[in-house]
Amino acid sequence: MPVILSRENNVFPPARMSDEEGLLAIGGDLSVPRLIAAYRHGIFPWYEKAPILWWCPDPRFVLFPERIRISHSMQKVLERGFFHITVNKAFDEVIRHCSSIIRKGQQGTWLNKEMIEAYKMMHRQGWAHSVEAWQGGHLAGGLYGIRMGKVFFGESMFSFQSNASKAAFITYVQQLKEEGCRLVDCQVYSGHLASLGAEMIPRDEFLFLLDELIV
Repeated sequence: MPVILSRENNVFPPARMSDEEGLLAIGGDLSVPRLIAAYRHGIFPWYEKAPILWWCPDPRFVLFPERIRISHSMQKVLERGFFHITVNKAFDEVIRHCSSIIRKGQQGTWLNKEMIEAYKMMHRQGWAHSVEAWQGGHLAGGLYGIRMGKVFFGESMFSFQSNASKAAFITYVQQLKEEGCRLVDCQVYSGHLASLGAEMIPRDEFLFLLDELIV
């Protein structure tokens, strides 16, 4: 049964207490200290309307940077420079587009105004990062997430042009690998990321890796 959180402290129950769907806790707020505490322990917020819902699913969908798969056609896209990739050049635009883009089989968005403002604050404090794919001077796609130690917690991505978000993701994962990052958290399964090499691992293994990679 999910634990009810108060606003007085940022302590979460053990992630292993999540129910079968991965729901761990309800309530609290989206302050930066609480979000940092959540991600540090493999917990993330995901909800449309209040109250805030906090999750830690089992198994966990992750990507090990050294195992990323790049198709032959995607390699050509990268080599020919169809997109100019930048980091942290347009965070507000990226998260706005992530919140508004229409996704197949989904009504509305989980990225509400409260969450957008919370992640903007995390960006200003150096925790949240955006990756942008530009084409002809226009934003064609991108993604954002949280960086802690040697872990990147991917949150959301969008694409206006075919392969734009994929190019941004692959380029950034390659950069993360060079910087010593050893784990990309993709949270829950998606065929898009599975095609790039993301895989399911047991939650206990995921939590062990967090303890090892976030000092």
